[in-house]
Amino acid sequence: MKTIKLTMAQALVRYLMAQKVQTNDGVQPMFAGVWGIFGHGNVAGLGEALHEVKETLPTYRAHNEQGMAHAAIAYAKAHNRRQMMACTTSIGPGAANMVTAAALAHVNRLPVLFLPGDTFANRTPDPVLQQVESFGDPTISTNDCFRPVSRYFDRITRPEQIITSLPQAMRVLTDSVDCGPVTFCLSQDVQAEAYDFPESFFDEKVHRVRRQGADTFELDEAIATLKAAKNPIIISGGGVHYSEAYSELHEFAEKHGIPVAETQAGKGSIAWNHPNYVGAIGVTGSNAANQLAQKADVVLAVGTRLQDFTTASRTLFSNPEATLIQLNVAAFDAIKHNAQSLVVDAKLGLQALSSGLESWSAQSGWLAEGQDAIATWNQYYDKVTAAEGVETRTGLPSDAQVLGAVKRNVNPNDVVVCAAGGLPGDLHKLWRTDQAKGYHVEYGYSCMGYEIAGGLGVKMANPDNDVIVVVGDGSYMMMNSELATSVMMGHKLIVVVLDNRGYGCINRLQNATGGAPFNNLLEDCVTIEGGAPKLDFAAHAAAMGATSEKVGSIAELEQAMARAKAADSTYVVTLDTDPYLTADGGYWWDVAVPEVSVRTEVNTARENYVDAKKKQPY
Repeated sequence: MKTIKLTMAQALVRYLMAQKVQTNDGVQPMFAGVWGIFGHGNVAGLGEALHEVKETLPTYRAHNEQGMAHAAIAYAKAHNRRQMMACTTSIGPGAANMVTAAALAHVNRLPVLFLPGDTFANRTPDPVLQQVESFGDPTISTNDCFRPVSRYFDRITRPEQIITSLPQAMRVLTDSVDCGPVTFCLSQDVQAEAYDFPESFFDEKVHRVRRQGADTFELDEAIATLKAAKNPIIISGGGVHYSEAYSELHEFAEKHGIPVAETQAGKGSIAWNHPNYVGAIGVTGSNAANQLAQKADVVLAVGTRLQDFTTASRTLFSNPEATLIQLNVAAFDAIKHNAQSLVVDAKLGLQALSSGLESWSAQSGWLAEGQDAIATWNQYYDKVTAAEGVETRTGLPSDAQVLGAVKRNVNPNDVVVCAAGGLPGDLHKLWRTDQAKGYHVEYGYSCMGYEIAGGLGVKMANPDNDVIVVVGDGSYMMMNSELATSVMMGHKLIVVVLDNRGYGCINRLQNATGGAPFNNLLEDCVTIEGGAPKLDFAAHAAAMGATSEKVGSIAELEQAMARAKAADSTYVVTLDTDPYLTADGGYWWDVAVPEVSVRTEVNTARENYVDAKKKQPY
């Protein structure tokens, strides 16, 4: 057996470079690059190894460890989990900063390889700088925080351990069911230790999407259930994207006359003007989709884990005769909500169902009812997104008006990016997605601060299209450092900052549950006499190298968008917006209201809450 002497870090990097993936554009590198912020725990070992191959496997420097991990995750999502990135930090705070991003990747089932440095395996210099010491267990370090938010976790304390562990990592990163973050804690001394690795370990490996077929019994049962349906509805989830089952979804819906609603993760799997499209569903859904969901006698959920926003905390599918079919590649998700499970890849599953259904179609008039409902919703869309919009409490533009202005000034192939606050709700209801990957909203973890960093990752995945980041002032303040990274790297973003002076979304929720305005809008927080200072986000963005401007109206925003589109580098537009108004639509969401309170408003909200809970099956 031929061997080659390499350090553990050199061998790890060489192995990553040997991993390839079959895509629609041919065989591509699995790892498009490594994000790295170096410190004493990784600069000498992994840093040296990455420098040797920087022309083939580029290393990108960020300004914040969580931010760079968000960018890596967004890149993988934009590529439907086919290609991905790795992230490396030193031990201690650098590693801890990535734990939030690991949780985000875990919730959203997105692949990213975390390579935090770790303390010395030989323990000779302990305690080293930044080492967290556990009095009862010397093997514990900061990196153990990754355990509950990693799909696969290992601590490398011997160079040869990667021979068995790296293939397992690739299994997880490329598996449609187990996909999620992988963490390798790299002991600082072991990174630099050499070993005679088998040359065959670095042979090129081409990965392909594994497509799981359906169990015959489950498939026959699903076909029989659908054939008995009169008013079925399809809920399209993120699994449609990851399976790239777009044409299968469209053909299935068209052939069998079934309306299609979309989750946050599934948005874009069907175009907004497709004749079977009835809009967003659930807590942040359109009236059209939610009305049909309440009447449906069969709900075919495709590639969705049916979280509470989709099911309105399990109250939306209110037809007592309704049957839920969960078509999902993961058995873990397919049995949720006491569903009739159909464990299968989305592409193969829709093909098999359509073949088994033959010429069957939903009841005559059912699709037409959906089309009438979405037509009414589109009239509402035209009203609330118009430049004049609807009257707001403050007289400032609403989020819907801003989104309408942005949409009118972008191209069909541009990508909108968002993550948290009130904007994802209005985006889900109102953003008209023209192409499959034109909508990128992280709402599984709803992580404030994802927006700009995520936008950077999306831009790296879509260099030929404009990436439009819409972000509230709250999320902008949480994390904005990768704005400077986008400028530094030449990856242009268009960022629209909506300044409503606080956390408007949670303020609305606080009021809706009977609470007094408290600690959300800046005017309701502990501040200096005269109130909190007015932040100049345009000046801040300019200080980080972006071109920026503040506008005072929707008309000015539209003009600024034209300038942003024509610009060569990152462009930030800010404007003041109303914190109180949100678009119509939506459905109930289970947010527990105190059982006892001195506030009359809370007691009233509690009574309403108890009544709403009665619609929830236990």
